[in-house]
Amino acid sequence: MTARRLAAHRLDAWGIPYGTRPHDEIVLVVGELTANAVRHGHVPGRDFHLLQYVVAPSGRVRVEVTDSRTERMPPDPEGLRASGGEDASGRGLLLVAGIAERWGWCPRATGPGKTVWAECEVSENPAAPVTAVPVSSA
Repeated sequence: MTARRLAAHRLDAWGIPYGTRPHDEIVLVVGELTANAVRHGHVPGRDFHLLQYVVAPSGRVRVEVTDSRTERMPPDPEGLRASGGEDASGRGLLLVAGIAERWGWCPRATGPGKTVWAECEVSENPAAPVTAVPVSSA
């Protein structure tokens, strides 16, 4: 997926190298959140947006994925439940919750939809600017 490749490249440029635990975990979170945006948040003719940046002074990397769908909202972190053994989906946010230091969602500030976000711990404190990456969900 393009979003994962873009996120992976940006993390490496920030000094979080390919093949390290923080890099691989953040890329996995990006993959899960963007897959959810495509699967559950897609509105025909609209894209989702990926924003990735370092939260100062904590040094955590924050990933935000925004889509335009308003009628399907994710559970709050405290309301997240494991899906049944026979369910074909429903494990992505559990995976994000297990990897991320914190995660949640909020209504989209600039229009219809929502933003799902996660913050992941990085052992070093990368000095990175805010990087917005608009990604097509088509």
